[in-house]
Amino acid sequence: MSMTQSLNPKVMMFLKEKVKLIKTNNKVIYLVGPIKLPVSLFEETVQFQWYCWLNCKEVAENFERIIDKLSSANLAEIQQSSVLIHGDFESADDALIRMHSICHTGDIFGSKRCDCGFQLKTAMKEIAKHGTGALFYLANHEGRGIGLFSKALAYILQENGFDTVDANLKLGFVDDSRNYSDAIYVLKELRTKPVKVMTNNPKKLEALKQAGMNIAERVELWGDVSEYNQNYLKTKITRSGHLEGEGCCND
Repeated sequence: MSMTQSLNPKVMMFLKEKVKLIKTNNKVIYLVGPIKLPVSLFEETVQFQWYCWLNCKEVAENFERIIDKLSSANLAEIQQSSVLIHGDFESADDALIRMHSICHTGDIFGSKRCDCGFQLKTAMKEIAKHGTGALFYLANHEGRGIGLFSKALAYILQENGFDTVDANLKLGFVDDSRNYSDAIYVLKELRTKPVKVMTNNPKKLEALKQAGMNIAERVELWGDVSEYNQNYLKTKITRSGHLEGEGCCND
C-alpha cells in the first residue's frame, strides 16, 4: 500500500497548506514550511520559522503523487538544505541574512580548526537581535563544495603542511565550487526586498549578486580566533580574498 492510500483527507489538507512548488529553468524546488522551531541560543530560547527544500527533476503538480514518490525514496541519503526565518521577513524593510555552508566538523562537533560553528551561532544571534532575518543552511556546500569524505582527505594534507586552498587543489578540486542558485530561488519566494548579507567573502557576495540576490549591504562576521584556526583564517584572507575585519587575525 502506498503512502497516499494511508493518508486521510485531513492529513493531506495539513500538508498541502505547507508545501510550495518553485519552478526553475530545468527542475522544480519543493519548499516545506513554515514550521515553528524554538531554538536554544546562548541560554535563550528564540522563536524561528523553519523551511526545508528539496530539488526534483520531475515537476509534479499533483501533491499526492509527490508524497507517494517520497515514500519510496531514501531521502536520508540525500542532503536537503533549509532556512530559519525570524520576524516579519517578507515585509520588513530591513532584513539580515546569512548563507551558511554546512560544516559537519565545526557546526556539529564544535571543531576549532575553523570558525564555522562560531559563525553559525553568531549569525543566528545577530538575526534575532536585529529582529528580522534568515539563516540559510546549505547542505551541499561541505568543504566549499567537495563533500565530507573529500574534506577529510584535505584535512590530512593540511596536517602535513598544505593550506586549505592547496589541499583542495592537490586533490583535483577547485578552491570553491559552491552554488547558490537554489537558495536564491527560495529567498525570492520568501522575500523580494533587499537584504543585508553577513559574510567576509567578496567572492560569495559577487556569486550571490550574479545569482540574482538583491543586496543592500555587507555585514562582517569575524571572531573566535584561536591557535587552532589562526592559519586557516589567514589563508582565507591571503589566498581566498576574504576581507579582514575587526577581531580577525590581529597579531
